[in-house]
Amino acid sequence: MDLGLEGKTAIITGGSGGIGQGLVLEFAREGMNVVSASRDIKTGEALARKAEKLNLPGKVIAVGTDVTDRSSVDAMVARCNDVFGPVDTLVNNAGGVAHPVDFENLDEEGRKWEIALNIDGVVNCCQAMTSDMLNRSTGSIINISSNSSLLGEAAANVVHYGGVKGFVNSFSKSLAWEWAKKGVRVNNICPGWIVPENEHNVGEGSFWNRFGFEQMGKPHEMERALVDGSLWNMSGLPIPRLGRPEDIAYLCLFLASDVSSYITGQLISVSGGAYMP
Repeated sequence: MDLGLEGKTAIITGGSGGIGQGLVLEFAREGMNVVSASRDIKTGEALARKAEKLNLPGKVIAVGTDVTDRSSVDAMVARCNDVFGPVDTLVNNAGGVAHPVDFENLDEEGRKWEIALNIDGVVNCCQAMTSDMLNRSTGSIINISSNSSLLGEAAANVVHYGGVKGFVNSFSKSLAWEWAKKGVRVNNICPGWIVPENEHNVGEGSFWNRFGFEQMGKPHEMERALVDGSLWNMSGLPIPRLGRPEDIAYLCLFLASDVSSYITGQLISVSGGAYMP
């Protein structure tokens, strides 16, 4: 199916992370021009070079961005406008866990970090779409939440993270209702465990490098553990395979396109059936 996205423009926040890298490459593969917005500009630039080396039809540029700082977000959007023109799709992918901890031991610094990144970052980026989307009465916003907001067991040792992602779910639905008549659609994806193909496909600041690989193992080790039934929180999945970044990217591309023009305000879990409402 031709999604009709060739030549359109997307901003993907958290573009240097595991899911983010998959999003950036698949959007460029579909012919979209992509701004990979991340604090990790080094990884972002390497990803842009990779897209060029793969001869993908869409162009990728990396723009150093702190989504918790509205002025940084505005500067990133201005850079996007200068290079590609107005934004057609925003994927609010930047987010994360400060560190796993029993809730009673959660520290103030970690709590504020999670609020700033997962809540303020999404709000900042959505508000920055006023000129490109609201003034043109068109656009698709896709907010990336987490199964941790939907399942208690998925929020084990990350209770506060599950809570702030719950804000993203409610915010997405409310904004979708308000902006629908203004021509902008807002949808929400809740990933389960999404594992990079290898340990090199994540940025330095990714949770995989901060604690994920240490707790869960490297991707090839997780693959083996899934097969032998010992992979924590994943071996019982109805669809018995690891989720990959492209699983999120494919749904994002559908929601970015006019093929999904009658869909807004929806929450979809991409998790191998771990969550079934």
